[in-house]
Amino acid sequence: MFLSSYENKIDKKGRVSVPATFRSHLGSMGYNGFVSYPSFNHPALEACSQDRIEKLSNTIDSLNPFEERRDFFATSILSESENLQFDTEGRISLSEKLLDHANIKNNVLFVGLGKTFQIWEPKNFEKFKTVARKKAYQNRSNLKWETKQKGEV
Repeated sequence: MFLSSYENKIDKKGRVSVPATFRSHLGSMGYNGFVSYPSFNHPALEACSQDRIEKLSNTIDSLNPFEERRDFFATSILSESENLQFDTEGRISLSEKLLDHANIKNNVLFVGLGKTFQIWEPKNFEKFKTVARKKAYQNRSNLKWETKQKGEV
């Protein structure tokens, strides 16, 4: 899983080091990089493994092929996605398009979200985190443990 948050600086060549724990998790799944695309909901970047973006693509493909919604999702997610490969030092280069969407200039915050992660400008994430904690507190009764069915381990 992708857990915790890590802040790293973008170097003079526009590269940023991906947290070792994130690289290790992706490597255990057989990947030497990840897919990233602009978030719908935040001035941030969504990031996931190749299999996760394939699942998303399959979900989009399951929509009626002649319906506009399918084209909207495919255009907004798949055409905006970038496959980012690690260099020998575990760094990636974020495109200007991605950097601009997330308002990232010098520092990058990698934010683990379990099966996916996000990439934020650190100050923007701090503002979002304050709101998120308040809303999570207000909605805490919705978060319940999944109970196992009889016979499950």
